[in-house]
Amino acid sequence: MSELTYTVPGISCEHCRAAIGGEVSKVSGVTGVEVDLDAKLVVVRGDGMSDEDVRAAIDEAGYDVAA
Repeated sequence: MSELTYTVPGISCEHCRAAIGGEVSKVSGVTGVEVDLDAKLVVVRGDGMSDEDVRAAIDEAGYDVAA
């Protein structure tokens, strides 16, 4: 199992958590998504997931990953 962590400055509420969680969980290989509103982090766990696909899912949810 691998883990990817992203800084997403624009997250601040439960809607953010639900939107990101919903989109990222659709990515092939993702088994878990944790959104930490205080730290502005999204932690994604799974096997064989693509960094590009996870970033695209966060974007699809309406949020930008920090560079």
